Amino acid sequence: MAQGKGRAGGGPARGAGRLPERHPTPDFFLCDFPGVLPKDDMASMEHPIFSLATRPDLRVLRYLRGPVEITVTPSVRGRATLFDKDILIYCISQLMAALNAGQPVSRTVSLRAHDLLVATNRETSGDGYRRLVEAFERLAGTRITTNIATGETVTTTGFGLIESWRIVRETRGGRMVQVVVTLSEWLYRAVLSKAVLTLSRDYFRLRKPLERRVYELARKHCGRQPEWRVGMAVLAEKSGSASPLRVFRRMIRDMIAADPLPDYALEEGPGDILVVRRRSAPLAPGEGPHLRAATLEEARRRAPGWDVHALEAEWRAVWARTGRAPLRSPDAAFLGWLAKRL
Repeated sequence: MAQGKGRAGGGPARGAGRLPERHPTPDFFLCDFPGVLPKDDMASMEHPIFSLATRPDLRVLRYLRGPVEITVTPSVRGRATLFDKDILIYCISQLMAALNAGQPVSRTVSLRAHDLLVATNRETSGDGYRRLVEAFERLAGTRITTNIATGETVTTTGFGLIESWRIVRETRGGRMVQVVVTLSEWLYRAVLSKAVLTLSRDYFRLRKPLERRVYELARKHCGRQPEWRVGMAVLAEKSGSASPLRVFRRMIRDMIAADPLPDYALEEGPGDILVVRRRSAPLAPGEGPHLRAATLEEARRRAPGWDVHALEAEWRAVWARTGRAPLRSPDAAFLGWLAKRL
């Protein structure tokens, strides 16, 4: 992974006459892991921090469930939306890929705007860049006060969803190219403690905020279980919906009919219950084809900069989804799939 080191001076002999290396380690993490699987932090998947509104949401959200208390205060530009969260998911995914690869990380992240837009299935037009700027502003302006635990730490604290952001390079036409984002300590602790879950890539294809929110809750609560049952009233509260329960219930019924969620199917059960079921049985720990360490090293050679463990997980999921056929040589099958994937 390329992280530049600043040097000045020089001389005929190696190192002679040079100034000392004042900044041997950059104080930011450079996003350069392509094709990683998206990952989301479990705390914000569980609790309704982000707005489902498509217009500026200026409401102060107060949420209490068990020992967890959350107050979300918007800026004048409105509360950060579930679509704004794409930025955080992208940063979390890149940081986790670096951690899994044994690379150093920082809560200050340098990213290429175009890579972010592509990875999150957004338009790369001028309008797409403009909306990205607006998303950064809402994320920085939205303030959270909470006692949610991240990692092993439980504190009552207030913070922005991101601490700061700045455009460090842009085109002559004003389009951002390189952006530096400093994540909140709260979110960064979640990454370091690996309190995250992998999402389907198709999450970014979901059009409606409520679809994304229900998928998050399904992924968090159903997980590897065959099903998850939740009351409509509880689901409405956990989703953060501002709609009356009767309207929310109708939206869920429309979602059941449309069946848009990846990995999960929805069904209305008796007693005003939503039943969430996995579309296919998940792989049990240790189940499925195993790859040799030499095969993963070969994958790293063929796909420099990629997270090979994420690629392996994606390949195993494809194998499970397509019938779990016996493999004479899992290593050859994986490398063949990788050639097509790249």
